[in-house]
Amino acid sequence: MRDISGERLEQAVASCAALLRTVTDRDWTAARAGRTDWNCHETVVHVADDLIAYAGNLAGRAQEKYVPFDLAPHDDADNADLIHIVETTGAILTATIRTTPPEIRAFHPYPFRSANRDGFAAMGIAEVILHTHDIAEGLGVAYEPPAALPEFVLTRIFPHIQPGPDHWRTLLWATGRGDLPGREPVTEWRWNNNLVLSTDRLTLQGVTPASAADLSVGGDGGFTWVVGGPYEGTREAAGMVLKAREAGVHRPEFGLFILVRREDGLAVGGMGFHGVPDEEGRAEVGYDLVEGARGRGYASEALTALSEWALARDDVDVLYATVEADNLPSQAVATRAGYVRAPQEEERQETADRTLQLYTRPATG
Repeated sequence: MRDISGERLEQAVASCAALLRTVTDRDWTAARAGRTDWNCHETVVHVADDLIAYAGNLAGRAQEKYVPFDLAPHDDADNADLIHIVETTGAILTATIRTTPPEIRAFHPYPFRSANRDGFAAMGIAEVILHTHDIAEGLGVAYEPPAALPEFVLTRIFPHIQPGPDHWRTLLWATGRGDLPGREPVTEWRWNNNLVLSTDRLTLQGVTPASAADLSVGGDGGFTWVVGGPYEGTREAAGMVLKAREAGVHRPEFGLFILVRREDGLAVGGMGFHGVPDEEGRAEVGYDLVEGARGRGYASEALTALSEWALARDDVDVLYATVEADNLPSQAVATRAGYVRAPQEEERQETADRTLQLYTRPATG
């Protein structure tokens, strides 16, 4: 899966600058920008400020808060100068994204307090194209970004949003800027960077719809895999993510995670949930490892971390895994992660071609 984040951000900034150049002769301070509380001048400054702030956090590897600085255009900066500032801050963020390794994460509050370069690119693109829309609306001109841009945003930081009739209208609706037939208006929203959980030797990296789509058709999902990866079960799980998103029931924290080895940045397997918890707070987990990475305790380490994270939530009471009766290594993974064999009367059996054993791990306390 080729990294296109820098390319897409460049396209977003170019589309914004092109629109703004058609209205440089207008008074940007006299028109409110769409549904925001800012005038168009303030909105352009806000876009540039966000771009440089994202670049600062990512380049500075901020972990606890935003790097404490602000953009301050000169008092005599005119409309043309502001366009140049947007182009410059966009170029800085683009360069930062292109030179940041994929495993690096930096602070952003929503919703899990960090984002990788793909996330920062998607947030930058969202700020640019959405506020360009606001400015255009305020000045009474038409604007629509290249179709690839809202698609990039939706498949990276809006994984919980069911696809709509087209990407741009869906993004406008998802951010409270428009309507979609059959859907309630959005009054509160935020984007959703992927969840990452850490263990001593691994990171469990939440899979975005963009990565899931690539994995499901034979790609690498944007990860560098050990030889032989990804395993077929990971590709099937990626397809489940896409089906849930299409149905409007995907919750990314209960999706698929890729297990990435800290020592070399290589992906060694996949793990995740078969769906959201049911009404009784039960959720099913599944996992696989690339053959060359087995026998080293990676799966148990990851399953322990994922299970502890899930069972600490209020909406999860029991986790369970169904394991083939003759798959002793997988049974051992579940046992080492704290799962116990369920009583026989509770097990789900498929006697036609295989027998499954049920392992459960309840919440404690």
